[in-house]
Amino acid sequence: MLIRRLAAVTVLASAATLTAALAPATAAPLPLPPVHHAPDGPTQSLGGQLLGAPSEAAPDSLTVTVSKTGQAADQRTYRLKCHPVGGNHPNAQGACDQLDENTEWGKDAFAATPKNQKCTMIHGGPETAHVEGTWQGRPVDADFERSNGCEIARWDKLSEVLDTAR
Repeated sequence: MLIRRLAAVTVLASAATLTAALAPATAAPLPLPPVHHAPDGPTQSLGGQLLGAPSEAAPDSLTVTVSKTGQAADQRTYRLKCHPVGGNHPNAQGACDQLDENTEWGKDAFAATPKNQKCTMIHGGPETAHVEGTWQGRPVDADFERSNGCEIARWDKLSEVLDTAR
């Protein structure tokens, strides 16, 4: 009986030692940080793999079409390039800065308002906008309007990109 207890204690001690030794290898991974572009180089490294690195082949490039009246005849179209900043957008640097501020890891900066979202029924004006191109290596094809409180907040989040009447 004493030998059985001693064997059980030895097994438990060995299991505890093994668990402690393996714990760091099986710990939950840390969340990834947000992707931010450096002005002239890669953004971050994950195990030596570069993520979101700007390159000549795939720059952050958007076409922004805005109408102050919501009518096609009143549309203005701008090109916006970021990393490096360029294009004919009237406030390219401010627009790129705002996009960088609103870019979070795993979230779409241009995401539409969820269909079941409850929004205040206020009208913010007839303005409409369409943004298409590439941002952070992902395709963008987004429409904006100011038809209710959610859409106004979504517009305001990217106001430097969309408010091009400067």
